[in-house]
Amino acid sequence: MTEARRIVVKVGSSSLTTASGGLDADRVDALVDVLAKVRGDARREIVLVSSGAIAAGLAPLGLDRRPKDLARQQAAASVGQGLLVARYTASFARYGVRVGQILLTSDDMSRRAHYRNAYRTLEQLLTMGALPVVNENDTVATDEIRFGDNDRLAALVAHLVRADLLVLLSDVDGLYDGDPSRPGTTRIAEVSGPTDLAGIEIGSAGKAGVGTGGMVTKVEAARIAAAAGIPVVLTSASRAADALAGRDTGTYFHRTGRRSAGRLLWLAHASAPQGALTLDEGAVRAVVQGRKSLLPAGIAAVEGDFAAGDPVELRDRDGRPVARGLVNFDAKEVPQLLGRSTKELAKELGPAYEREVVHRDDLVVLHPWNG
Repeated sequence: MTEARRIVVKVGSSSLTTASGGLDADRVDALVDVLAKVRGDARREIVLVSSGAIAAGLAPLGLDRRPKDLARQQAAASVGQGLLVARYTASFARYGVRVGQILLTSDDMSRRAHYRNAYRTLEQLLTMGALPVVNENDTVATDEIRFGDNDRLAALVAHLVRADLLVLLSDVDGLYDGDPSRPGTTRIAEVSGPTDLAGIEIGSAGKAGVGTGGMVTKVEAARIAAAAGIPVVLTSASRAADALAGRDTGTYFHRTGRRSAGRLLWLAHASAPQGALTLDEGAVRAVVQGRKSLLPAGIAAVEGDFAAGDPVELRDRDGRPVARGLVNFDAKEVPQLLGRSTKELAKELGPAYEREVVHRDDLVVLHPWNG
């Protein structure tokens, strides 16, 4: 942990705001004090993934609690995001640190060109000495708003920027083997793999009610990051200094895998499929076991209303999802392609149809398949 050069730190709404909504300036300043000290080491870089936009917008809009309807959540995010970044800008300015705002949606990051643009922007901000503050674009997001507290986003950003460490800050000082408010529960110091969590009771959102996450989303985020080769520390915001100094605090998730193509991680964990393609047995075997592109001849059925470039789910004949990919044709075009060879299609419809429906570079396998 002490050797980590590039660190992604994620902080939740409950660690930055009051229960009734509105930013707590003292809490923000306390976090910034810690991050600025770490960043004072010229070898270390920080990317901050910060929730809090919706919570910060509640009080200014006269809302006494987080609304359940999407329209008012988006309105609160619109007001709160400006307040959140302004607070960070003022607080980091005490240390002469400039911040740059990055708002992302999962749709942005599952598309090749958008993914490259996000990487270039973040990399350039870090190169120029700025500290990126990342949040989901809650004013336009739909499924993203419901996901919960930016935990998954933080894991994916950590992979995007090739981070050496992910630190997830919450209002709980680690993962426990039960409800931490009950006597007799014990903090889990290290997690080496999924088996270490077997039988563990993992809680949902906290009592404050200003966030939507909880320990479930944090453990899932830690799993995603660890599988992508990035170690994770899960602890409370009040223990941030200890975590970043490598002291014993919270729960440490060891790496369980190696880094993969970044955009495919987004495709697997952040994209929302706009439709589905049912494959015959041969196509499933080619895609899952052979890591081949999906050709029209292997498609048995299509459903959904998608456009070229959208993510779609690839299923076997029993309806089980086996892969996800970016489709090269609109939904209305696919039915005329089913079961036909690319050469036949090119002869009848033109050279634009002599290509894959989903290219292997735009495809990620979700589950093994044994037929």
